[in-house]
Amino acid sequence: MSEIQSSVSPAVKERHHHIIYPTPLEALRSFLTLLVIAMFALTFILQPFRIPSESMERTLLVGDFLLVNKSIYGLPGHFAWLMPYRRVQRGDVVVFHFPLNPPEHVVKRVIALPGDRIHLTSGVVFLNGRPLTEPYAVNEPSWPDHFRDNFPAGQYTDPSVDTRWWEQMHQNISGGDIIVPAGQYFVMGDNRNHSRDSRYWGFVPRSAIVGRPFIIYFSLRSPSTTDLPSPAHIAALPRQDDKLKHEGPLDKIANFARWTRILRIVR
Repeated sequence: MSEIQSSVSPAVKERHHHIIYPTPLEALRSFLTLLVIAMFALTFILQPFRIPSESMERTLLVGDFLLVNKSIYGLPGHFAWLMPYRRVQRGDVVVFHFPLNPPEHVVKRVIALPGDRIHLTSGVVFLNGRPLTEPYAVNEPSWPDHFRDNFPAGQYTDPSVDTRWWEQMHQNISGGDIIVPAGQYFVMGDNRNHSRDSRYWGFVPRSAIVGRPFIIYFSLRSPSTTDLPSPAHIAALPRQDDKLKHEGPLDKIANFARWTRILRIVR
C-alpha cells in the first residue's frame, strides 16, 4: 500500500506551529490597558460592597457581595444614548451615604418619593392613603415597638431615634402622614422589625444616593442573628444522637458559600 504524500512543504509546516509571544513592552501595555478599564469601571460605573447586617433580609443576606451600578441614576446629557439613565423609583434598592455619617454606606429600599405621603399602622405601610403591596418585606419575630409599627408616633418612645430627626419629623407631618420633601426619599429595610431606616433617622437626599445594586457576585455563608427558629421548626428537626460526625474537605467547601446565590439579580 502506497503512502499518501503531503503537499505541504516543511517550511510551511514550521510556520504553522510557530507561536509568537508578546514582547515585555507589549505585555505591559496590555496589562495597563486592562488596569485603566478596571479602574474606570470601579470609579464611575461599578462598585463592590458586602452586606454586614440583616436589615435587608430576605432580599440581601449577611455575607452577600454586591456590584452596585453607580451610573444608573446619572443625569442625562451627551451620553444619555449610551448609558441607561433613569430616575429613582419606588421599590428600588439603593446604596447611599448614611445621612448621620456620610463616609458610611447603607443599603435600603426606596418606599416613598418626593411629594408622597406615608404612614405605618400596625406595621402596614400606607402610601398616599392606600396600603402598599410589598412582596419583598418580611416581619420576623421581635419585641413590640409602637414607634416602629405606628409611624409617625406622637410621642418619643424609642431612644434609638435620632433627636434631630425627631424635631424635623414633626415639621413634615400633615394629617397623620409624613410628607416627603422635594429632593428627599423615604427608605426602609425589607426586614422591617430589624431595620434602622428613615423611621429612625430621616430622609435620604438625592445627592447622597450612590447607585443601585444589580447582582450578587458571591455570598459567604454567614449566620443571621435574627433567624430565631420557631418551636414548630425545632420540633421538626431530626433527633440528634451522640455519635461523632466527621466533616470532610468537600463538606467544608460545600458549606463555605451560598452557591445558589452567586450571580443572582437584585430586585
